[in-house]
Amino acid sequence: MGDLKRTPTVGAQIGLTNAVVDMGHRLFWGGCRSPEFSEPGRKIPTGPPPSLPVAWIVTVYNLPFSSPPYDPRKGHKTLLDFLGDLRRTHMCSALRSSDAGKKTVLMGWVGRRRDLGSLIFIDLRDRTGVTQVVVNRELNPSAHGKAEALRNEYVIAVVGTVKQREPATFNRNIPTGEVELVVDELRILNESKQPPFLPGETVLPNEEMRLKYRYIDLRRDAMQFNIQMRHKVSKAIRDYLCAQGFLDIETPFMTRSTPEGARDYLVPSRVQPGSFYALPQSPQMFKQILMISGFDKYFQIVRCFRDEDFRADRQAEFTQIDLEMSYPQLDTVYTVVEGFLTAAFKAAGHEIQTPFLRMTYDEAIRLYGNDKPDMRLPAMVDVREAFLAEELEEFTTKFRIRKELPLQLIRISKAGDISGTERRTIGTQGAYQHVGGPNFVQLMTDPKRFAKDYPAASERVLQFAKVEPDDLWLLAGALNKPEIAAVADQNLQHFCEKCGYLRLDLAQKYAEKHGAFKKSGDVAKDFRFLWVTDFPMFAWEKDEKRWHPAHHPFTSLHEEDMPKLEAHLDSVSDPKSPLGEIRALAYDVVLNGTELGSGSIRIHRQDIQRKIFQALGMSDEEARARFGFFLEALEYGTPPHGGIALGLDRIVMILAGAESLREVIPFPKTARAVDLMVDAPTPVSDAQLRDLGIQVRKQKD
Repeated sequence: MGDLKRTPTVGAQIGLTNAVVDMGHRLFWGGCRSPEFSEPGRKIPTGPPPSLPVAWIVTVYNLPFSSPPYDPRKGHKTLLDFLGDLRRTHMCSALRSSDAGKKTVLMGWVGRRRDLGSLIFIDLRDRTGVTQVVVNRELNPSAHGKAEALRNEYVIAVVGTVKQREPATFNRNIPTGEVELVVDELRILNESKQPPFLPGETVLPNEEMRLKYRYIDLRRDAMQFNIQMRHKVSKAIRDYLCAQGFLDIETPFMTRSTPEGARDYLVPSRVQPGSFYALPQSPQMFKQILMISGFDKYFQIVRCFRDEDFRADRQAEFTQIDLEMSYPQLDTVYTVVEGFLTAAFKAAGHEIQTPFLRMTYDEAIRLYGNDKPDMRLPAMVDVREAFLAEELEEFTTKFRIRKELPLQLIRISKAGDISGTERRTIGTQGAYQHVGGPNFVQLMTDPKRFAKDYPAASERVLQFAKVEPDDLWLLAGALNKPEIAAVADQNLQHFCEKCGYLRLDLAQKYAEKHGAFKKSGDVAKDFRFLWVTDFPMFAWEKDEKRWHPAHHPFTSLHEEDMPKLEAHLDSVSDPKSPLGEIRALAYDVVLNGTELGSGSIRIHRQDIQRKIFQALGMSDEEARARFGFFLEALEYGTPPHGGIALGLDRIVMILAGAESLREVIPFPKTARAVDLMVDAPTPVSDAQLRDLGIQVRKQKD
């Protein structure tokens, strides 16, 4: 019992009603705090007691201030306060020198506690920042006694007076560093177990630990910054589109399964046994139907779902900025997208320049080797023009290079000279090696040997490609081996794509030297936007040996390419068909080598849609079975329309400088599609499965 004392006189005064009293801190009636007696030292009334059962026993707990603080981490229980009618007056980052002398109420988490005996300093934290709180035993012994019980991540409310700090004690690292709050009243609103890691720790635990305790991880400054930035960016985009006359319209999450390139997440129907809904990979057909319905301008910041393998920039659940408009020209779409991206980047503190550079798909492949070029790195240069005819003949013969394909000079600015050993290992690893580059591409990686063997050509080549003295460069040509069918069949696109992989491998390997990926503070250099246009309408699928739509089958084509389509409707199985030359009215917006979004002008005429299906080898019956409701909608006066969808997660990831989407999504999945915090997915009961008419078969080992 220690120094706990029973006081029967109190029981006599209040008629044997149960009261638990902490004489220095708080009074409980029937196990609950009574606000009438919350003030330390307040006298117990002698009037009528509260209306409570009378058969209870009265006990007064007299806890002197010298008692050790309660600590739940040692098996003790801290006596907690109610918030009552206390209202916060300021956030923890708001106080400044001009607020000195003001009575203030702050609430938040204990970030750090420093006990100096008569003074206890507390770093009080909320989502906006930190304020230093001071509890002085001489001024307020009651609050000081309670402050001794505080530990990291306790939730507290403090009432006090703002005080200007002495200049020598200013903390220049935080906005509130010139002031502190001297506590008059302290309320402990909740306690905390010892966290597995603290939000303020500079060394992070592994990602699995962070995702399991995501609610603690999200308290970290970096995560608070990322999620708040996500909010600002979303709001800026929404505000811009609303101001442009777009309507924010929701579309269904539970819809029908349609082929869109990835696996659907399926939802079984209990009331329609054997039938399934699909979670949408995008609202593609619904947004087109909204144009048919006359809404003219639609947008939505919407969750989408794709059951596909994960990468650093992919998640099963993702958020996209989806929009569609009627009667658009390509420039109309570009202007709208550039407008809301300008607003989004301004919300994050960056003033980007518009209009964005535009480049056709063919140009992107030829100059950069991929359809989402990173413009921070130099383009590849075909240097055949720098050779005399006889020099080129000799060079291509000696190195077994096809002279009808480009001789690409690949350079990495400011990477400097490298050792002979490093040069010999170029192309032996990374993505270039993974795609079989060495089997198709011949490299010349020794500039000194090239200058010795071809002195005149060497000078012209370097001048033609604008190579600087401290650049790393090499030559790449298409290997000439007619005896190997796969090598002989290599075309311009395949060759340039392999060179593009090598270009990116070298840029990543020597990133510290060239510094192109580091933020310079120059927005024009740090954020290189690009529109890639005129994508191919059809792509050849080697495994199936037929042409497939390179995008979704409702993408329109250039009007001037229509005769080519009509002349080759029955060539779906011919790999040399001119179908591969038809250009789509499709476009991507790219930033620093990342595809932010993709869109197209849609087919709105039934006759053209029918021809596209015919070119894909799809019968009317098959088309009706797969897209019946949508094809029927096209029969009722469909206006020309087009749109685009951009990944919000990717935009925020780039703005935050994060390496993974998981850093900018509040509750992401792991690479194995697992939510570690809620432990999902999980098996369900047999009863639930029976309701759905589903039986689970376990895979054999």
